[in-house]
Amino acid sequence: MTTNDVSDAELVRRFRDGDRAAYAEIVRRYQHRVFTVCLRWMGDREVAAEVAQDVFLALYRSLPGFRGDSSLSTWIFRIAVNHCKNRRLYRRRRHADQHEPLEGEERDDGPARQLADDGPGTDAPLHAAQAGALLQQGLEQLAEEPRQIIVLRDIQDLSYEEIADILDLPRGTVKSRLHRARAELAGILARKMKKEDL
Repeated sequence: MTTNDVSDAELVRRFRDGDRAAYAEIVRRYQHRVFTVCLRWMGDREVAAEVAQDVFLALYRSLPGFRGDSSLSTWIFRIAVNHCKNRRLYRRRRHADQHEPLEGEERDDGPARQLADDGPGTDAPLHAAQAGALLQQGLEQLAEEPRQIIVLRDIQDLSYEEIADILDLPRGTVKSRLHRARAELAGILARKMKKEDL
């Protein structure tokens, strides 16, 4: 039996029994999805990597107390969501995300603002990168709750039940808030896109 055939519950049991390789397998299973959540939440690869590392450190410390009231994946995503919220709050208090906007007037005391030409791209990877950047900018303009619901449903592809469990909301509330969040994101993206991009 390979480690891929072992259930999450069995890995948790093995970890509690002292098998540290079981924890390594849990990390292997979830590291990319947790990093993706952190990246979409934080908008910065370096910060997302730090937060993801913090998530797995917290998981290591708290795994012996995991009661299994929800699935392991739901529990891990709940830890990730809480760490992302805390880090954003910390960065906001420290003004870490403040920078000079690209729009608006230039300051007299600095060099002239130079922006890259945003002419049409010539290949698919470039278009995909531009679309990803545009999506990330749109997500960053959403409030905390709509962003987290979109990340969990549309990016992580979690079920409504899993999201309801992670966010401690009724399933119907998740569906209605997701609908509103998607509409808000679509409006933001529509304002950012040029006619030729549509």
